[in-house]
Amino acid sequence: MIGTSKAVLSLCALCALCGELFSSEPTPWATYRGNPARTGNTDGKPGPDKPTVLWVLASQDHFIAAPVPVGDQFLISGFGAFNRPTLSAVPLSDGKKPVWSRSAPVLTLASVSSPAVSGNLVVLGDGLHQDSGGALHALAADTGRPVWRLTLPGNLIHLEGGPTIVGGKVFVGAGSAGVLCVDADKLTLDGKDVSAAEVVKLQDAKWKELQAKFEEAKKKDPDFAVPPSEDQLPRPAPKVAWQVGAKKWHVDAAVNVVGDVVIACSGFLDKEKVGERAVFALDIKTGEVTWTQKLTANPWGGASVSGDTVIVTGSTVGLYPEQIKGAKGEIAAFDLTTGTPKWRKDVPGGVTGCAAIVDDVAIVTATDGKVRAYSLTDGDRKWIYDAKAAMFAPPAVAAGVVYAADLAGTVHAVSLKGVPMWKLDLGAEPAVKAPGMVYGGVTVHGGRLFVATCNHEGPHARKPTAVVCIAAK
Repeated sequence: MIGTSKAVLSLCALCALCGELFSSEPTPWATYRGNPARTGNTDGKPGPDKPTVLWVLASQDHFIAAPVPVGDQFLISGFGAFNRPTLSAVPLSDGKKPVWSRSAPVLTLASVSSPAVSGNLVVLGDGLHQDSGGALHALAADTGRPVWRLTLPGNLIHLEGGPTIVGGKVFVGAGSAGVLCVDADKLTLDGKDVSAAEVVKLQDAKWKELQAKFEEAKKKDPDFAVPPSEDQLPRPAPKVAWQVGAKKWHVDAAVNVVGDVVIACSGFLDKEKVGERAVFALDIKTGEVTWTQKLTANPWGGASVSGDTVIVTGSTVGLYPEQIKGAKGEIAAFDLTTGTPKWRKDVPGGVTGCAAIVDDVAIVTATDGKVRAYSLTDGDRKWIYDAKAAMFAPPAVAAGVVYAADLAGTVHAVSLKGVPMWKLDLGAEPAVKAPGMVYGGVTVHGGRLFVATCNHEGPHARKPTAVVCIAAK
């Protein structure tokens, strides 16, 4: 429910956002996996030495995106039966009833996009491979109120990768629509330019009007009176600053923004014969391609960046468990400024998740059930850990420990030297009682691990899922 006081608060938050975003680097969790190095951790706090399940949020939804912390809550996007979209803000402390949840019609299509958060703005994309068209949504982080929406119609257009918010702009891949830079502060409504302040006033007035009609309808026939929905509020569209690669690339992975460079990874769809298997560096202001390099496997996990090195992972299969057998992968390093190749390594398993980079080491997971660590400098393999179950999810790293979750629903903790520390089988845990696959990776925040499961297919198809908080015993 939107009242005058909430509208003022939302306006203040939006104004604060505009001022906060004028920086050269994304703030924590304003980009996929929390930072350009894709570590899944931004506060540096160590996870538990001996794990226990602190709380469990049982669900019927399927979570391919990892949880994203915002304040004392976390955001989790997913989809339910008939691909019904969901986005919820859940307390970090106990995982109990969501502070707010949004589904259709506020959201339109199922989402596998990890939300990006900056100030009071939450941005995420929607649409899956089979959908024609997708949308980029912005909501208020404190209330879940819709702020704006950019709709992108067209075949093989979907926004699966997490966006990045920086410098007042949103950068996102959109499948066969390529890469877009959207101005989050410049909005249009019914063909007219509007400010954030004007939008709030229009939404507030419209809500009062809808409430008045509802009260009148209740007096006439309370059994058939329909309460107003936030989807009935005016929702502007942000202006597109630039767009590149439309109908040429196929960008499903999250883009990475470092300084004045946007790194985008495009795959090639063998069945549809669409896209270009390559990594591109784009000028942040214009979208102009400054360098490009061909890839030998599809970069579904996207690029990770540390210092002057770009790490791109690749896989011959997507996130399809039935295709794992025989999958191959690669990990390749390039110079951030020039695109000059530094090294490449073949992997005997598909690497569907991005690398996590820390302390001159690039860590990847693969469908052959292995976690591997490579020297960022020359690509020499430093160690290998066998999880004994296939992995789609990227690793997380915090305070010298690597956390990886597999498709059997087990979370593994390994030191940065490759020494096994502990593992926790979520499906076997009495507190969870819901076996499931992990697609989105572990999020490490406040000394705790947050992980969500997915059963849209596989051995436990359509069975209940869970969001789990793991803490110290």
